[in-house]
Amino acid sequence: MAVISYREALNRAMDEEMARDPMVVLMGEEVAQYDGAYKVSRGLLGKYGPERVLDTPITELGFTGLGVGAAIAGVRPVVEWMTHNFALLALDQVVNEAAKLRHMSGGGLSVPIVFRGPNGPAEYLSSQHSQGLASYWAHVPGLKVVAPANPADAYGLLKSAIRDDDPVVVLESEMMYGDKGEVPDGEYLVQIGKASVVRSGSGISLVAFGRPVKYALEAAALLEKRGIDAEVVDLRSLRPLDEETVMASVRKTGRAVVVDESWPAASVGAYVAHRIATVCFDALDAPVGFVSSEDVPMPYNHALELAVQPSADKIVAAVLRALYLEE
Repeated sequence: MAVISYREALNRAMDEEMARDPMVVLMGEEVAQYDGAYKVSRGLLGKYGPERVLDTPITELGFTGLGVGAAIAGVRPVVEWMTHNFALLALDQVVNEAAKLRHMSGGGLSVPIVFRGPNGPAEYLSSQHSQGLASYWAHVPGLKVVAPANPADAYGLLKSAIRDDDPVVVLESEMMYGDKGEVPDGEYLVQIGKASVVRSGSGISLVAFGRPVKYALEAAALLEKRGIDAEVVDLRSLRPLDEETVMASVRKTGRAVVVDESWPAASVGAYVAHRIATVCFDALDAPVGFVSSEDVPMPYNHALELAVQPSADKIVAAVLRALYLEE
């Protein structure tokens, strides 16, 4: 096992897939000469040249559409959005083109494309650049959506996404690029559509994805000091959703708290909480708890931006309510 950063894991995944398959190309703003806005594509231009690592104009709709067309023609593009906040400009190309073309062609066309880039809250970037937009993509049939929460999953899920014959959206956490963790030395693929139990427990299930998995693990450590044994489930894949793993955990513990760094209304976390409440109704000993960002635009002030986001302390409070230990 090598200890590398989240950023390095993504870079290694793209490097290996570009070496394995000459049809894999990378395109996006500053991905070539500048090595990417977050340095995820460092060194790839020197290895694979400007025909496979393409700097694009600042036009998300344009280069996303270019990638979709290339995918139909047999290329396997990796489209880097500098941030998912900017990807809103390309919604039509993703939702109405990439996600629908297999259906619209009666199964005749495949669109093997990856859309990736940082998602979720950052620091000191205020309301237009600190948004968790997972529900935009998870809402759409025809897309696969993954959210790696550690370097090993960043590596394994991105490799699986690049090899997939359907469009895959990869939600990277902007605040986790420097986080380090163990990644297998050899080739390692993570199955899309499979959740992971990252901490076993019997007292309550904490269900999260992306960066909030880190908060859930921190909360579980705090709860352990109170004698509460929390299980942590990392969804990893939002579409398809591994309900089997989630429901097995909740049936074991009888209680659940779902964590999502997006706004609460129409969020992935709200949907997961709904599914738990519906599927596991007879096994639940308390209502399903839900921790999300506050329903406000992200403030610029650092103390305020931290206050509106999920945290380990907020998760602990939700667990204590679920256990009827606090009001």
